[in-house]
Amino acid sequence: MSFGFLGVQYAFGLQQANMSPIYRYLGADEAKIPILWLAGPLTGLILQPIIGAMSDRTWTVKLGRRRPYFLVGAIFTSLALVLMPYSSALWIAASLMWLLDGAANVTMEPFRAFIADKLPEEQLPTGFAVQSFFVGFGQTLANLMPFVFPLLGISMVQSHSETIPAFVRYSFLVGAAAILFTVGWTIFTTDEYPPEDIEEFHRKHQGGFGAGIQGVLRELLHAFREMPLVMRELWWVKFFTWYGLPLMWQYLALSIARHCFGAMDAHSPGFDEGVKWGNLGLAVFSALCFVASMALPPLAKFLTNRGAHAVCLCIGGLGFIGMLFTTNVYVVMGCMCAVGVAWASIMAMPYVMLADAVPAERVGVYMGIFNMFIVVPQIISMVTVPLYYDSLLGGDARNALFLAGICFFLAATSCFLVRRSHQKG
Repeated sequence: MSFGFLGVQYAFGLQQANMSPIYRYLGADEAKIPILWLAGPLTGLILQPIIGAMSDRTWTVKLGRRRPYFLVGAIFTSLALVLMPYSSALWIAASLMWLLDGAANVTMEPFRAFIADKLPEEQLPTGFAVQSFFVGFGQTLANLMPFVFPLLGISMVQSHSETIPAFVRYSFLVGAAAILFTVGWTIFTTDEYPPEDIEEFHRKHQGGFGAGIQGVLRELLHAFREMPLVMRELWWVKFFTWYGLPLMWQYLALSIARHCFGAMDAHSPGFDEGVKWGNLGLAVFSALCFVASMALPPLAKFLTNRGAHAVCLCIGGLGFIGMLFTTNVYVVMGCMCAVGVAWASIMAMPYVMLADAVPAERVGVYMGIFNMFIVVPQIISMVTVPLYYDSLLGGDARNALFLAGICFFLAATSCFLVRRSHQKG
């Protein structure tokens, strides 16, 4: 059921580990990199709630309810992955990132609702934990590519004739094949339950809002007004988490290159080594995610959902802050283990807290709106960080990671705004 999520997260893992280096290879200013990442949250802001609402209303004879979106999104994601590492100019790479993120969001958004559709309430924590496992596993595989390719004789050093190194190109080609295979596996091996009365299904899911895109937009506005209280209370948790988290993907490799290998720009000796270790750091982060995800259900049972999430966020915050005090790349890898624990919880616990509060027939639209709680903070982060990167952060990527750690502690504190009376666990 969740195997396709592995391919989606493999694609996201490639993007998260490689886009900042790709932008630097193509001449981007380090302080302006967050602006170039805006494609992700903006496409998510627009597409996720719309796709969620549309998938609630969809039924096709052969592919069912959510699977048509898996298929279309996977095809366009693979196309963007194939083209991205052949970008010859900054504007081409930035444009392809819009395509990549838009298509990946079309694929990913219905997966959350797919789990809620098919599992009974008592199995939801396990279902989302398994999805978190595949998040970590897929991203780990993507981030290990720079360590696999040398075993196959592929050079990790950028040649004078290359704008983007060969290992980056091969990583993206493998990712294109991976998403088609894994999403295809889910589509063709997992059934969806057909409605007994198709006309009643459409009436129920249109909910009096009408058909077509206008009906979808009316439903979204109504869903905003009727948003469950627990969802509103989770806003600050999501805001601080996702204001800080993008800084890791934007600046981890650049921080390692500068402070562990002495590379001040993309043409300095040691920059490619920094990119390689940045990939490994994200692989460690993702590996700890899929290991820690299995511990989340018993931890939540012991501490409650909000308590478990707060503890995991604090562990991740300590990991980010610890990077400020070392130039040893192995210590940085240890810090990324701590961040990976937080990532496992970020990918599961907020959805567990929300799932019980959402009407079953509208789970898609509410999961889409909830994902807006991810993208809006990212947009704010990507617009504001360039304004103070050189002044408050001293133009230093490592200070951006320290800021991410502070944000995680604020998110952990915000968990206690979610009242326990709204939680079953």
